[in-house]
Amino acid sequence: MNRYAKLAAAFAITFAAGIAMAQVPQPLNPAPATSTLAPSAAAIAAPSAATRPGDATHALTAEDLSNFLDGLVPFALQRGDVAGGVISIVKDGKVLFAKGYGYADLKARTPVSPENTLFRPGSTSKLFTWTAVMQQVEQGKLDLDHDVNDYLDFKIPPRDGKPVTLRQVMTHTAGFEDTARGLLPSKIADVDLERYLKTHIPARIFAPGEIVAYSNYGCGLAGYIVQRVSGERFDEYIKHHIFDPLDMHHSSFAMPLPAALAPLMAKGYKSASDGKPQPFELVDPAPAGAMSSSALDMANFMIAQLQGGRFGDTRVLQPATVELMHSPQHTAAPGLNGFDLGFYQEDSNGQRIIGHGGDTVVFHSDLHLLLDANVGMFISLNSAGNEGGAHVIRKAIFQAFLDRYFPHAVVSPPTVATAKADAARVAGWYQSSRRNDSALRMLYLLGQVNVAAQPDDTLTVSMLTDYAGKPLHWRATGPLHYTEVNGKAQLEFVADAQGAIRYWATDAEVPVFVFQRMSAAKSLGSVGPLLGLSIVLALATLLVWFGGWWVRRHYRRTLELGASQRRTRLLSRFGVLALVVAVLGWAVLLVVMSSDETLLLDGSGTPWLYLLYVLGVPALLGALAVVVHAVRTWLAPRRGRWVRAGETLLALAAIYLAWFIVAFGLISFNARF
Repeated sequence: MNRYAKLAAAFAITFAAGIAMAQVPQPLNPAPATSTLAPSAAAIAAPSAATRPGDATHALTAEDLSNFLDGLVPFALQRGDVAGGVISIVKDGKVLFAKGYGYADLKARTPVSPENTLFRPGSTSKLFTWTAVMQQVEQGKLDLDHDVNDYLDFKIPPRDGKPVTLRQVMTHTAGFEDTARGLLPSKIADVDLERYLKTHIPARIFAPGEIVAYSNYGCGLAGYIVQRVSGERFDEYIKHHIFDPLDMHHSSFAMPLPAALAPLMAKGYKSASDGKPQPFELVDPAPAGAMSSSALDMANFMIAQLQGGRFGDTRVLQPATVELMHSPQHTAAPGLNGFDLGFYQEDSNGQRIIGHGGDTVVFHSDLHLLLDANVGMFISLNSAGNEGGAHVIRKAIFQAFLDRYFPHAVVSPPTVATAKADAARVAGWYQSSRRNDSALRMLYLLGQVNVAAQPDDTLTVSMLTDYAGKPLHWRATGPLHYTEVNGKAQLEFVADAQGAIRYWATDAEVPVFVFQRMSAAKSLGSVGPLLGLSIVLALATLLVWFGGWWVRRHYRRTLELGASQRRTRLLSRFGVLALVVAVLGWAVLLVVMSSDETLLLDGSGTPWLYLLYVLGVPALLGALAVVVHAVRTWLAPRRGRWVRAGETLLALAAIYLAWFIVAFGLISFNARF
C-alpha cells in the first residue's frame, strides 16, 4: 500500500495518515546483525554485466555486499529513527545475502533474523495475488480480457458502457477511485473479504484502460476471483499453491497469524524513539496487503520469479506465463516506466527492473527484480521513523546498490530552445489520479502539487525532492519532456489533441499514479488565498458583531435599525457563524485524521463526516441570508457607504464559501472513501 505524497499518495493506507513521523532520532545501541550467507562467495556472481573498462564497479559477492550494507544500514536506521530491518538478495537462483539489522523487539532487545523474523510486506503482498491470478489463467479458468463480472457473484457497474477486466485490474487502470475506509480494521471480526468487496464498491472516476490510479480494492477483487474459481479460501490457496511449493514456511496471509508463527512476528513501531509496539495490523481486503513473511521466504519467491516460475524441482508458473507477467502492459507516457502484469517497472542504471513496494502504518518494504542480471532484492523495515526514515532509507539503499554494482553513465541531452515557453505552458497545480472524489475532495485539495517555472527556465515540482528535502530541478530536453538536473530521472507532460496539458508522469517515483492538471478555480493556488481571505472576513465580522454588541450594552445604546433589518442582520450573522463552523470543522477533522490514522483507515471517523455534512446545510442557508441582508442594506435608506461596502464584501465571502462547500463535496452526504 504504497505512499508517495503525504496527503495525495497517503490517503489509501497512509494518504491522510502522515506515516512519516517527525520525532527527533535518539541513539540506539544497534543489535548485532544476524545473517545467512551463501557458503562460498567465490562461487557466487562474477562482476556485474554492466561492468565496462574504466568503470568504478564492484563484484556482486556476499563479501562485498556485507562490507557495503554493514557500513550503510545501521547508520541509516539510527539516523532515520527506525528500530530494525532486514535485507535479502538473490542472484542466479541462489540466496547471495540475507541479514537482519537492529531489533525485532526493542524491549526484549531481540535481533532481527532473516530466516525466522516475520515482517509485514504490505502491498508487496499483491505480487502473490497476481501470481495466483496467472496460475488460474494458465489453467484456463480466467481470461485477462473478460469482464470481471463473469467471475463474480455481484456486479461492478460499467463506466461509459465498458466493463472492468483483470488486465486493467493488474495494471491499476480499471478507473476506480481510491478507498481507505475499513482498510485497516480494528477487530478481526471486521475482516471479511467478500463482505468488504460487496459493501465498498468504489466509484469509477476514469474510463477503463486510460489512467493509472493505484487501487487496493482492485487487488482485493482479484483475490476474491481466485477464491471463487479455485474453490479455496484465498489464504489457503496461497499457502497450498505458492507458499508450500516455494518452501515459504514462515509466510502467511492468515489473520491473526497461526500459533506457530505468531511468536516470530517482529514488533512494529511508529519510531524507534517512541518505542511503543503497535498492535498486529489487520488488512481488508487481505489480498491487497495482509501477508506476513521472512526475508528468506521472500528470497524464494524472487528466485521463482527470476527463474521463469521454477524453484528447485518445483514450478509455480510456466516460463511463458512469467514472461507475459514481466512484459510491458501500460505506460502513462512513452519512454517512462509503467506497469507489467502486477509488477511495476523501475528501469534504472541500464537495467530492466520490475518490483513492488508496500506500506502498512508501521512496516515499509520494497521488492526489486533485475530481470536481465538475474538479481533480486527485498528490504523491509519495522518502523516509519522520522522524515528521513523508512521511505528515504529503502529508496536510498536500493539506489546505492544499483550505483555500486550496476554503474551506468548518463548522457544528458541539451536544453531545447523552447524551454521558457514550455515552462510557462506546464506551470500550475496538479492532482493525483489516486484519489477519492466521493467524500474527501477537500483532502486532495491540500494534496495538490505545484509545478513552478524558475528564472533559469527549469522547473521544480513541489513533491519531487532529494533526500535532504530540497526540490529537484528539471531541464527541458524535448517537447514537454524534462530531465533531472545533475540526475537521470525523467518527467513527461502529456497533452490532449488540442494541446492542453492533461497530466504529468515521472520515473522519479513508482508509476502508480499520474498528476492531472487542475482548473484555475479549483487549484490550491487560487483556493488557498480566496478561502483564507473569506474566512478572515467572516471571523472579523463575528468579532465586530460581538464587540459591537458588548459596546452598545456597556454604554446602553441600541442599534438604529428597523425590525425587518434587525432580523435579516441577525440571520446574516448566524449565517456567517454557520459558514465558519462548517469549513473550520472540516479543517479540524483533517488535522485529527493526520494525527490519528485509525479515524480514516478503520472507518471510525464516519460519524464525524456525517455531522459535518449536516452542518453544511445551515451553512448554505446562512450564505443566502448574508446575501439577502447585503441586498437589503443597499436598498435601505440612510446606510453609510462603508456599511454597504462591508456588507458587500461579506456577501462575496459568503458566496465563495458556499461555492467551496459545494465544489469540494462538503455537503455530499457520501461516506464512500
